[in-house]
Amino acid sequence: MSGLHNQERLRAAVAQATADALREAEIRLPGDVTAALRHAYEAEDNPVARSELEAIFENIETAERKQIPICQDTGVPVVYITIPPDVPYTDAITEGVCDGVRRATADIPLRPNVVSPCTRKNFGDNCGMGMPAVHVTPGETFTLTVFPKGAGSENVSALRMFLPSEAGKIPEFITECMLRAGGKPCPPVILGIGIGSTADGALALAKEALLEPLGEMNAMEQEIYTAVNALGIGPMGLGGKTTCLGVRIREGGCHTASLPVALNVQCWAARRATVEVQYP
Repeated sequence: MSGLHNQERLRAAVAQATADALREAEIRLPGDVTAALRHAYEAEDNPVARSELEAIFENIETAERKQIPICQDTGVPVVYITIPPDVPYTDAITEGVCDGVRRATADIPLRPNVVSPCTRKNFGDNCGMGMPAVHVTPGETFTLTVFPKGAGSENVSALRMFLPSEAGKIPEFITECMLRAGGKPCPPVILGIGIGSTADGALALAKEALLEPLGEMNAMEQEIYTAVNALGIGPMGLGGKTTCLGVRIREGGCHTASLPVALNVQCWAARRATVEVQYP
């Protein structure tokens, strides 16, 4: 009975953390993202681009003032959890995440985006068929990070299996992907790039890269950032200096005969929030 009670407490704690994190993420942009948008506005001299960025700032202010989601596409909830050694990894964790997503969907509210891939049946609570995606890893603290992912940006994801000798072609590949994407992912965007691992591993690395705060970039990140902004796609695809707010790369060891490279794109509404799970 005691064990069952502990599992119930764990499930409830994770549910509360999930609901709290989703509310924060859906309503307020992280400070590094708003700072990057401000920097883009200050550097922009295209009147149409400046007008689009002003509309974004008004959108951000209205969402916080009215306590409503920043975007009508509230995304599919992707969740990353770190658990310390003293917390058991059981079904109570994933069940708690689903409880929290259902609660947030009803209370914030969130648009019910999760459907069956083939029948397109909508489950109504963003938890159908094993959704949301939950990634659990060991850690020193019990934390939960939510990463709502909209379809416009997710739909321009890309993967290419390069030859090991083709590492120098990675910036060109990413730039070509963004040229094809144009205004579809609601720029200015943030680019997450996964290099190495396996095909699926590179895609996971690319999405995880988007969790990193914007800031100083390494040489390859800066090269890609400069090349993508030179495309002139601009805010909402209407032209301007800023198509990309930042680039983040994560690498993983790969087979000596392969070089997987994946791109995951995030729109200007780069929503993410981390909370500590209060358990026990």
